[in-house]
Amino acid sequence: MDKRKDQSPLWDVTRLRAQFPILGRTVHGKPLVYLDNAATTQKPLRVLERLDRFYREENANIHRGLHELSERATADYEAVREKARIFLGAKEASEIVFTRGTTEALNLVAATFGRSRLKAGDVVLVSQMEHHSNIVPWQMAAEACGARLDVIPMSDTGELLQNEYEKRLTPEVKLVAVTHVSNALGTVNPVLEMIRSAHARGIPVVVDGAQAVPHLAVDVVAMDCDFYVFSGHKVYGPTGAGVLYGKHEHLEAMPPYQGGGDMIASVSFGGTKFKKPPHKFEAGTPAIADVVAMGEALDFVRETGRERIAAWEGELLAYGTERLMGIPGLRLIGTAAHKAGVLSFILEGIHPHDIGTILDREGVAIRAGHHCAQPVMERLGIPATARASLALYNTREDLDALVGALNRVREVFR
Repeated sequence: MDKRKDQSPLWDVTRLRAQFPILGRTVHGKPLVYLDNAATTQKPLRVLERLDRFYREENANIHRGLHELSERATADYEAVREKARIFLGAKEASEIVFTRGTTEALNLVAATFGRSRLKAGDVVLVSQMEHHSNIVPWQMAAEACGARLDVIPMSDTGELLQNEYEKRLTPEVKLVAVTHVSNALGTVNPVLEMIRSAHARGIPVVVDGAQAVPHLAVDVVAMDCDFYVFSGHKVYGPTGAGVLYGKHEHLEAMPPYQGGGDMIASVSFGGTKFKKPPHKFEAGTPAIADVVAMGEALDFVRETGRERIAAWEGELLAYGTERLMGIPGLRLIGTAAHKAGVLSFILEGIHPHDIGTILDREGVAIRAGHHCAQPVMERLGIPATARASLALYNTREDLDALVGALNRVREVFR
């Protein structure tokens, strides 16, 4: 392998990879090539150490304890709220609600903000490329209120049809829910323009940022979205922790999502008074250690530099696209002009599950299936795709290994 392939003015890739212990392991006797980052990213040592240190040195419940450990854990937990505020460019830390991840955040908004706004005959507008997590909660809210969903169609290349979007912004639409970056296709949607169009008609917008924050710098104030959500585990943090950003006025008006300890100001059998946001949405003991470690991951991304991350991954995406297009019988799925981090494809005559299984034996980890985006597959007339997805620690050598393994797949099915 020509090591010069992965020399970059952006950073020392070898030194960067050394921060991720799992990347040094083998799978089936082969060096691990991890290309399933859209499902979850690997964790740098500093995140693992922060998680370990919390349990070794600080473990206590938060907000209610008067002892040293509780006060320290509370301070560390709440410090992450400010880190998330900075990470998203929000105005106030009180606009940051901790959740278990993107799915819970979307369910929270649908069950509170959504149901309080919807009535019979109203419409929630979603796109054809949404993850199931940004479809099913809205279906449930709409069904409960007598509302319905309408869908923004997409082109064969995997781009939303903006003229069709504008047509669908009718007076019946009470909310738009759209992904920033498609997990199945890698398409980067023009959310800034979409939000402006919706707001011109008084329609609030919820943005699913799960696949965007690992790859792009996000500024929710400049974007002017009403809600923005992401998962910590997609951005080099632990599972079980995520973020919901909501404009202050919305969070103030929304009812609590769950009831229990820590989200109350006072309780009696005659009634309950709730805390102000964000705490009224955080019932019970949260994933304290995971939130604290997520804060370390946000620091890692910020210090690495999101502009540098985007530039490096852009180079990898271009290189990977060129290499894959040279494989006979391979067709890329999702060829939008503006993409981030995803290479979905099919091989003629070979099921994606077979591709994924054989690649695994070669040490190459990808995803195969519908990627919780079945409407995308239905629109494109395919049952599934194989998906290689990129992260900041990937290299051109990883993509060469993918191509080599795919050629072995072709030999097996020749």
